[in-house]
Amino acid sequence: DALELFKKSIPSTSLLQVQVTSKEVRSAALAALEEGHRGSVNLDLIALALRGKKKGMEEVTGMIDGMMNQLHAEQKDDDAKKSYCSDEIDKVEDHIKEVKIQIESVKAHIADDEDAIQTYKAQVADLNQSIKELDKAVAAATEQRKAEHQAYVDESAQNQAALELLEFAKNRLNKFYNPEQYKEPEPEQLSEEERVEQAYSFVQTSHSKENSNGVIHLLDMLRNDLKLEMNENKMEEEQGQKAYEKLSSDATAKRSAATESLADKESALAAAEGELLDLKVELKETNGDHMEAKQTESNLHAECDFLVANFDARKQARDDELEALDKAKAVLAGADYSFVQVSQMKFLSK
Repeated sequence: DALELFKKSIPSTSLLQVQVTSKEVRSAALAALEEGHRGSVNLDLIALALRGKKKGMEEVTGMIDGMMNQLHAEQKDDDAKKSYCSDEIDKVEDHIKEVKIQIESVKAHIADDEDAIQTYKAQVADLNQSIKELDKAVAAATEQRKAEHQAYVDESAQNQAALELLEFAKNRLNKFYNPEQYKEPEPEQLSEEERVEQAYSFVQTSHSKENSNGVIHLLDMLRNDLKLEMNENKMEEEQGQKAYEKLSSDATAKRSAATESLADKESALAAAEGELLDLKVELKETNGDHMEAKQTESNLHAECDFLVANFDARKQARDDELEALDKAKAVLAGADYSFVQVSQMKFLSK
């Protein structure tokens, strides 16, 4: 009975081994966790589980496996997010550069079109003014030609009347002094009474045969001078008419060329104005695209800057946690209990 009582008072070998090993293992695992601890919530949870006695080694190991898997997944997400951020930021920055180049190009085209429009407007105004001045010059030349022609017609009529008067006076003198040279007046001419009355000043002093030849010679001189003047007037009229016709022809050609050029300039002006409207619409759309791209860039930086800036630190922290968890797991999974048995034998030998 005493022997059985002694055996019962000595702790079981297996129980002593498990109790001591569990404590030592938990302490070793906690020490491993402390090496990688930098305020990690994950390590705190594992440490809390190791310090407690409710969760067994297998449960703690399971927690460690779950946390390691979570850390690997988080790092994988960060890797993917960093790659995404880098690609998207590069893409949007390239797009912003392209849009800026496009904006500058559109602005340059707008400036060119505005300059061209001003040039076309000035050319259209000049052509309209030249056409007006040309029409005014032609109108003035036409009025002048009409006046010159009317003066020629009036003067020709007067000269013709004077010439006929001189012819009549000479013929009248010949009737008295040179009957052989006398010519009967034609029916359509003025009556003899009218002719006599008009020529009275030429013949009132011609009463003798002696002075008749001098008067007739004077009449011939006057008649010849008058014919010469009439011929000169005729030549001047013809030259004036030819000059007017040439001026009118040249003006018509110039007006036709100016009108054609005006139509071309007005067409070019309309095209430039239409293109300018299109360019302004394009500029507005491109500016909108630029603003949208800048907003996208801002959103990406808001989403990515923290991750990119802290990526290495976050990765290092996870690596440290994983290393600590891996060590703790190794301690829990590969503990050596032989030292406990030696301690037990020493206790029993006492």
